[in-house]
Amino acid sequence: MARLPRLTIPGFPHYIIQRGNNRQSIFSSAADHQMLLALIDENAQKFGVAVHAYVLMDNHFDMLATPASVDGLPNMMQAVGRRYVRYFNDKQRRTGSLWEGRYRSTVVDTDRYLLACMAYIDLYPVRAGLVKEASAYAWSSHAHYAGLRADKGIAPHALFWALGNTPFSRESAYAAMVARGLAPEQLDALTQLSLGGWALGDENFAIKLQKHTLRRIQKTTAGRPPSTKMQMEK
Repeated sequence: MARLPRLTIPGFPHYIIQRGNNRQSIFSSAADHQMLLALIDENAQKFGVAVHAYVLMDNHFDMLATPASVDGLPNMMQAVGRRYVRYFNDKQRRTGSLWEGRYRSTVVDTDRYLLACMAYIDLYPVRAGLVKEASAYAWSSHAHYAGLRADKGIAPHALFWALGNTPFSRESAYAAMVARGLAPEQLDALTQLSLGGWALGDENFAIKLQKHTLRRIQKTTAGRPPSTKMQMEK
């Protein structure tokens, strides 16, 4: 069966995962983490992608980002991936692929899942047993949102700004939300759908998204993608 094209829709947040080949480590030092973040920042600006959150784990990195154009996210990820592989291979005196194929991405329902997705990303090191609290992990955007450091590569989403009227109130509200953790149904939905590349949201969200693409966006939707005429009638 032919592989579905990656789902990329401008103006909507996307949860992105890029894994190391055979789950191998993609970092060997703090300098490697810094290089990848610098490449993400540079190319996010170049291709018009707003990066809302990220985490760099040993064998993968995850992001939540909103592209301004249909080509913005693919171009950004291609540029970051190629340049980082050249850097890493030269440094390690190795050859060959570093990545496990193409990156995976899921379009996220802003109202229902955006803040939950940010918390999911922040809590990855906690779930992996690396730290007890998200604030103790150096290579994620949590410290920025908790007011522990300024991260120039982060573009906060409007829903974060709505958490409070002052920086302190927003930071406190966000840190408290992450500390509470995710509800089991949120954790399950984010885990399962992020791996499948399907839209992350309810049926109304799926209908809204389908107007923007001919690609099937839900796993349970069988048959041909809806025609352009059908989309226009919705």
